[in-house]
Amino acid sequence: MTVASTTESAVTDGPAPPTPSRHEGRKKTEGMTIAGIALRTPYWVFTGAVALIFLAPLVWTAVASVSPQPGTNQVDGWGFGNYRTLAAYQAGIWRYLANSAFVSLLTVTLTLLISFLGGYAFARFRFPGKNLLFLITLAILMVPYATLLIPLYVLLNQVGLQNSLVGVALVLTMFQLPFSTFLMRISFEAVPRELDEAAMVDGCSSFGALWRVLLPAVKPGLITVGLFGFLAAWNDFMAPLILINDSERMTLPLAVSNLRGQVQGVVDYGATEAGVVVLALPCIVLFLLLQRHYVRGFMSGALKG
Repeated sequence: MTVASTTESAVTDGPAPPTPSRHEGRKKTEGMTIAGIALRTPYWVFTGAVALIFLAPLVWTAVASVSPQPGTNQVDGWGFGNYRTLAAYQAGIWRYLANSAFVSLLTVTLTLLISFLGGYAFARFRFPGKNLLFLITLAILMVPYATLLIPLYVLLNQVGLQNSLVGVALVLTMFQLPFSTFLMRISFEAVPRELDEAAMVDGCSSFGALWRVLLPAVKPGLITVGLFGFLAAWNDFMAPLILINDSERMTLPLAVSNLRGQVQGVVDYGATEAGVVVLALPCIVLFLLLQRHYVRGFMSGALKG
């Protein structure tokens, strides 16, 4: 027998390495699980506390809107008397909901269209004064919102858009555009230029590459811009207060505010809380439906190298 065969025999016939028993493996897994839970517990406690801080006022308002309260339309037992008061207020809740929906949808449409094209131009084209123009656009964010409403009211009077929901939507769009254009610019910059170059090589025009290639790539950014625009327009109070004089053209936040003092300055808290619930419900539903795209839109430019 050779030395090699002796060595192979020793290796083959030698004792096998000990394998961990099932009980030892289970103990190790349980230990890792307990350690993982212990490490995550502070995070769960913190996020749960933050969620409770934000959700508690909404839950309290929803409960109070259907609970019995003295001085309201819901004094005996639980019910929807406060919502009936809200529905019958002046022109009716449906009229104010329609006004708010019109202003919000028009604001979102204009903001998406202009910021999409503006972000594409700032991200992909080179032209003299590009950076200066972008800085001027962002500088609008530093101007206090309320200080421009009176000059804008005078301007809308001159162009025939006073006391108009279209005028309110134009004003809200103007204040949404700086941040929206900034967000769309970083969304486009996060997309490699090779994609639109390859599309142009395949025969696409600049508009074709924008529509077929870049639009799907920046969809999370567009959803984020649209959601921001909707929330700002739906909940805005100052612009309708200054620009709208007709009670039938009031948006829902303005109607809920006027509802508070409708009877000799006495606040109808039940109807007001019902109005807050109606005002908050579309925002909550939209955010829950679009939160995944909302987070991706914010992160679209964060990882750009």
